[in-house]
Amino acid sequence: MRPFRFAANAERGRDAEHWREVARRAEGLGYDTLLMPDHITDQLAPVAALTAIADATTTLRVGSFVFANDYRNPVMLAKEATTLDLLSGGRLEFGIGAGWNKRDYQQLGMPYDTAKVRVDRMEEAVALIKRLWTEEKVTHEGPHYRVRDAMVRPRPTQRPHPPLMIGANGPRMLRIAAREAQIVALVPALDPIGVSTLRSLATESVEKRIAMLRRAPRFSELELNVIVFDAAVTDAARSIVGALTARLKSAVTAVAESPFLMYGSRSSLVEDLLRQRERLGISYIALPGRAMRAFGPVVAALRGK
Repeated sequence: MRPFRFAANAERGRDAEHWREVARRAEGLGYDTLLMPDHITDQLAPVAALTAIADATTTLRVGSFVFANDYRNPVMLAKEATTLDLLSGGRLEFGIGAGWNKRDYQQLGMPYDTAKVRVDRMEEAVALIKRLWTEEKVTHEGPHYRVRDAMVRPRPTQRPHPPLMIGANGPRMLRIAAREAQIVALVPALDPIGVSTLRSLATESVEKRIAMLRRAPRFSELELNVIVFDAAVTDAARSIVGALTARLKSAVTAVAESPFLMYGSRSSLVEDLLRQRERLGISYIALPGRAMRAFGPVVAALRGK
């Protein structure tokens, strides 16, 4: 069973000093990683912002959750990643996904292709990026990308390359992640505007997805991650959930026990995470930035254990 690791998700800074303070707070509270999303919103641009985070800290890892593959050429993304790996002193976690936010595509003036086509492109891009990180010169001709004698410098600081995280929900993405990634980020099913289905939030749904991963030859090499959408340290939250459960029974119970939601006292949250790891094997927990300070004692109690 892997030891616990914790990440904080952050995306906005009022100014440069505030953004550096976010980084230093995460490091001081014992978080292992600061993760950033990749959307065309009022968030900071991830590559530049993660570089600033790395510069403001000494041990905090920096990562993308996750780069949307379609937004960048894979050769340029591979180069940006190795540059960030160098400037962070080998602290990059490289997360990538197929892209799902329809509004982003509209703003970028890009067609929002079917899920199959977007996943096809991501699968091809991942294989290409890994070659660019590990081979001196790459020529590739595929259905979506064609490059000739491509070279990525600097070489990755981490060898053979930065840990690869793939966000996955459906069977095909889970198969790709099990084959290619070091970290599998389990995510619920999302529609094009980011609304998740109730069923995909439930622990039983996550358990079925992990069962698919367990059949992969590389399963023992995979670190399982979950991105917590909402979290609060409060006894009141549990009493509210209890009251709702009494009224709505199974539907609310499924959500209340979801790995994607965390509410309760510090002691109950520690117990919940230990129980969840025992049942599901999830050891890498990414918490919302707004809950970073409140969850500090929980991180301190479990990190590395």
